[in-house]
Amino acid sequence: MSAPLVDSQTEKLGLKPEKKAYVNIWFRHTIFPVYPLGQVLVITAALTGVALPSIILRQIPVVVVMIAVGFLISFWGASKTSGEELLKTNQRRGLSEVRRFLVAFSPILVTIVVVIAIELAGLGLAGIGFDVFVATIVGILVLLLISKPSSQVLAASVKGWQIYAVTLAAYGAFLLRNVTVATGISEILKAFVANGSVDVIVLLTVVPAVLGFVTGSPSGGVAISVSILSGLLVFSPKTAALLFMGAYLGYLVVPSHLCLAFTVDYFKCSMEKVYKYIIPSFLVSFTAALLVFLVF
Repeated sequence: MSAPLVDSQTEKLGLKPEKKAYVNIWFRHTIFPVYPLGQVLVITAALTGVALPSIILRQIPVVVVMIAVGFLISFWGASKTSGEELLKTNQRRGLSEVRRFLVAFSPILVTIVVVIAIELAGLGLAGIGFDVFVATIVGILVLLLISKPSSQVLAASVKGWQIYAVTLAAYGAFLLRNVTVATGISEILKAFVANGSVDVIVLLTVVPAVLGFVTGSPSGGVAISVSILSGLLVFSPKTAALLFMGAYLGYLVVPSHLCLAFTVDYFKCSMEKVYKYIIPSFLVSFTAALLVFLVF
């Protein structure tokens, strides 16, 4: 859905197809490390036992770096005249477009605000996973008030397989963690860490990144990594955030990533040319995640 919008705007800036593809693939993924309703982030918090807002706070600097490097790579050397014309066009549309956007975005915005408010209120709901649940219910109620859907639309949404697929995926992540712990894989790795053969930081970065890349799934990378490492350390916001970013960035650059495959096909460019921009972005973002872990 984002590709046509990106195409119409980047065409005015004179960007090449591979640059357009990069803009679409990179910027659509910068929000998820701090998006409290993101499935992978929720699964990470649940599996590690770390409060969701604590992980998000540590991801904010990394997201800022991701946006900055994406902006530099995407628009460095773009037509300044075209950019100014595009800005003037958007300014002429005025506050009416802003109002429309806020109304359309309000269910998600309300949900995010409620998650943060619950955490700040200190009700203890985040620790048992009810913060996102309560916030989602509030967001759905706001959505119903705005859209006023018919009974047929509501019935169709409940029958949709996607709802149950997400639920089963979350259940599968917990099942995988318990099975992996029961097999004793973490105990084997614990011996390597104890004698200094493997550093914990390496395990928190390389293992989830490789698993995210190999499985082509960030949730799979997180679930397996937590399963392997749960016997080695007690997860904290620092370790949970680094593990998440490892799995997420590893998934982001895998060729089997459907967003990447669809984007390249839409813009009719080669994947190799898009990787020319994605790989440097990956390296800078990964370095930023590691620095946040080491410094803060």
